[in-house]
Order: sequence, then structure tokens, then C-alpha cells
Amino acid sequence: MTSILLRRFRYTAKTVFSLGLAASLAFAAQPETASAQQRQMKIIRDAEIEALLMDYARPIFRAAGIGSSGAQIVIIDDRDFNAFVASGRRMYINSGALLEAETPNEIIGVIAHETGHLAGGHLQNLRNEMARAQAIGAIASILSAGAMVAGAAAGSSAVGRGGAAAMTAGPGMAMRSVLSYRRAQEISADRAALTYLNATHQSAKGMIKTFRRFADQSLFSAQYVDPYVQSHPMPAERIAQLETIAAKSQYWDAKDPPSLQLRHDMMRAKLSGYTESPARVEQRFPRSQKTLPSAYAHAILAYRTGGVRNALGQIDALIRSDPNNPYFYELKGQALLESGKADAAVAPLRQAYSLAPDAGLIRILLGHAILETGRDNLLGEAIGHLRAGVTSEPLSSLGYRYLAMAYARQGHIPQAELATANGLLIDGDVRTAQSYAKRVQAKVKRGSPEWLQADDILTYKPPDTQR
Repeated sequence: MTSILLRRFRYTAKTVFSLGLAASLAFAAQPETASAQQRQMKIIRDAEIEALLMDYARPIFRAAGIGSSGAQIVIIDDRDFNAFVASGRRMYINSGALLEAETPNEIIGVIAHETGHLAGGHLQNLRNEMARAQAIGAIASILSAGAMVAGAAAGSSAVGRGGAAAMTAGPGMAMRSVLSYRRAQEISADRAALTYLNATHQSAKGMIKTFRRFADQSLFSAQYVDPYVQSHPMPAERIAQLETIAAKSQYWDAKDPPSLQLRHDMMRAKLSGYTESPARVEQRFPRSQKTLPSAYAHAILAYRTGGVRNALGQIDALIRSDPNNPYFYELKGQALLESGKADAAVAPLRQAYSLAPDAGLIRILLGHAILETGRDNLLGEAIGHLRAGVTSEPLSSLGYRYLAMAYARQGHIPQAELATANGLLIDGDVRTAQSYAKRVQAKVKRGSPEWLQADDILTYKPPDTQR
């Protein structure tokens, strides 16, 4: 997608707070298995969608006192309706949640709930509780092992069996302790979300609707599940408590502004056009609707499925309908660039940048297009956009890759190698990144900005993923 840049990352289940109802901490009493629980997922990057989500989140963040600059929203390429927070002030929202949520209020409710976890420091508190529970489980296992030894020494099979039973109960006790603590945090996040929504004059109906969706999904399985072995409260009880409180708010019947609803529909159309099958796109956004979101979804689908000429006609129609929308020009520029027409791509991308000057992803795309024209007299402009782009988007390895190419064509080899090192570091290839950093230091003056940046790479140590 656009700027949709997909980058893989890993997360460990024990560092995650999920919106969903399924427990993800079943191995909490067995930390040595954490590495086996890691999942690799893809990140979706898109300037338009990220701007919308931050507009949803900014008032909530202010109400929570965490500041918009202190929290990042990351979109995951996953069809499940879910969201979660992980290490640091990062909130992850699945593309499936964005696609299925019919109103802004539903996603705003999700953001409010997850913000409750961030503002409450729940992740660190949970880790502390897990450590305590693991210690309790270990002590129980040691004591029960002692009972088994004592039973064997005394010739008592009953004592030995009791000790064996206690050994298996120890980890279970620890897990129940952690899950009970987490249920309390979920209720705390729910209540905090209601506070934030009320403070921002928004309804909690969207959040309640989201929780009802999970309740419907788990209705059958919940009949056979011990409620104390769930990481979240039982759905019916949780929803009833929330709705009783939420319905008393004077903003219970508040509606999303029409302009925000349109942006939400455009976001869903974009995700559908880029990630779903033609049949599914038509089902969600029938051509017969003749709406702007429907036209957007089908223009993207045409570009994605190879009909560039047809797609350009549809994109031009979008531009005529809203000539001040930067993302329509961005789409046209990307379609032209990826079809080998870099010269033609530059003008619409310049227009996109003029309309959205703070969008780092658009500047990277524009810099790439200028680079692909092969015009050496434009290299300075390309470098300017790429440098600004990676400053705004410091985790864009592609941006650094294009910047390295531009510097190399100018003959600025140390700068090219430094950009290459930064891109490799972002992609997780620390060893190769550090080899490039050594090359940089061998070619520039000690203490210069380039030398210091290379030194930062050389002294970098990967974080401990088990924490």
C-alpha cells in the first residue's frame, strides 16, 4: 500500500495486552518457553491511515495524560479483529479491526481501552506480577519435591503421591494468580476508557459493540471454560458492567461527525482495495453505490491487479472529485512509478507533498521517484526529500536504502555507507550494519557527525527479547 511498506517484527506473547478475549498467558509460569511463543508479523505503513488513527487517538491520549508524541499506533497485517499494547508506548491495531469497524467510534473505543493499559503502566505491573507468581510456583514445586523425597524415605506412598500432586499444582497456582491480576487490569482499562470517552465528549457505544462482537464469537466455547482460567472477565459480565455505567453518560447518543465517518469509510476502502480479493472488495464496496469510498476501493484494486491504464483513469476521476486530497495524488504517483513511469510519477507526488508536507512516507516515495528518473541534476532534490523522510520516519529501511543509492550516485561514499548501515540496522542485520559503520569511520574525520552516527551503530546492542 502506498507507502504501504511491510516490515516484519517479532513480539513475545508475555509482553502483550490483547483486546481479544482469548488468554495469551498460558505459559506464564514457564518463562523458559517464551522464545518458542514468539510470532513474526507484518507491519502496514500508510500515511493516510496513520494520520486518521492519530486524529482518533490524540484527544484520548490527552485525556489520559500521556501526550500524542508519547504513543505510536502501528497497523498489523492481520485479518483478526484485535488490538494490543506491547513494550513501550506502542499500540498495535490489526487491519482486520479497521476493516470490520463500521464507524470511527468503534476504533476510538478500541484505542481508549488500550490507552487505559498504557496510562496505567499495566505491562510493567504485569511483568512484576508474573515474576512474583513464577517465584510462588517455583517454591511450591520445591516444597512438593521435598515431600516426595520425604515420602520415599519414610516408605509412605501416600505422602509421595501428595507431593507429586502438589508439583503439578504449583504452576497452575501461579498461572491463576497472573490471570486474576490481568483480569483486574482489564476491568481497570475498561473503566479508564469510559473516563477518556466521557472527557472527550464521545460515546462508548462503539466500545460496547466491539466487546459484544467478542462475546458472540466466544459464546459457545465460554460455556465450557473455567472463568478463572481466562485472561479477561467473562464476556456477558464484562459487557453488562460497562454498559450500565456507559449508558449514564450524557454523550451516550453522541454521533461521529459526517466528515470523520467519510474518512473512516475511505480508510476501509483503501485497506480493502489493497488487501482483499476482487470479490470481497465488490461485496464491501459495490460499484453500484457510486460513492467516493467505492470509487477509491476499485481504483486501488485496478492498479493492484495490473490494469494501470484503467486505474489511472479512475484515479484521475478521484482527483477531479477532490483536488485537495493528497492521497489521490500519492496513489497516482505510486501507480506510475511502479509501472516504470518514474518521470510521470514525479509531478503528482510533488503535488501530494505540497498538500501533506509533514507526511514522511510521501516524501520518501517522492525521493524514490526522483531517483528513478535517472537525472543526476535532480539528485540534490531527491536527497533532500529522502533525508527529511527518514528523519520523520526513522524506522523506514527502504528510505535509507534509497538515500544510500542517491549518495552513491553523487560519489558521496561515506554517506552512502552510513545510510546503508542504518537501513541494515533497522532490518535487524546488526553484524553487517556494524561492518558498514566501520568503513564509515575509516573514511571520515573522528568526531564528525558521520563518525558519531557510525559509532552509535557500532555500540548498539540488540534488546533482550525475553524481557
